[in-house]
Amino acid sequence: MDVRDVTVKTGDAELPGDLALAPEAAGVVLFAHGSGSSRHSPRNRTVAEALHRSGFGTLLIDLLTDEEGRRDEVARDLRFDISLLTRRLIGAIDWLATSERTAGLPVGLFGASTGAAAAVGAASERPDQVYAIVSRGGRVDLAPDGLGALSCPILMIAGGLDEPIVRISFEAQRELHVASDVHVIPEATHLFEEPGAMEQVTGAAMGWFRDHLPG
Repeated sequence: MDVRDVTVKTGDAELPGDLALAPEAAGVVLFAHGSGSSRHSPRNRTVAEALHRSGFGTLLIDLLTDEEGRRDEVARDLRFDISLLTRRLIGAIDWLATSERTAGLPVGLFGASTGAAAAVGAASERPDQVYAIVSRGGRVDLAPDGLGALSCPILMIAGGLDEPIVRISFEAQRELHVASDVHVIPEATHLFEEPGAMEQVTGAAMGWFRDHLPG
């Protein structure tokens, strides 16, 4: 697995990222972290490492610039600016489509918390590039243009004790016009810190991407 530090240039920012790619990668999964997190999130990295073992490449990026992230008051506001996060995620999708190492690879999105809303919005804007989404504890209800425009399959993973996200996920499923599933992990809370919870998240995510990413 070739792992490189990259700079993802979007329309309004240059975002630091970590790109991991094997020579025969079946596709690449772009991670959209949640509010208060970063590309160094241990939970997202756990999922990314498992995806590597399944033959997928991954791109973990920060959706805020280093300068934005250092300014606490600004960062707090921007982490909940779903439209901004969506635009930057779209920029990262376009970067993957034009980068020499990833051009032509099918793209999946893995979104956590508010990052899941950005993932839904970005996939709706790039239906020919994004083939599948996995949401972990995601606020898919905050997608900027709603759920009706989504055209790729989505898996929503929720902790059984995280009642708001369980409710949001099942309500979202009723609005969707695509293949979807809600995977509830019993006795897990929002951060899936319970023993074995992240292993279940990882297994469900790998299965979804294997089933829905071509190649």
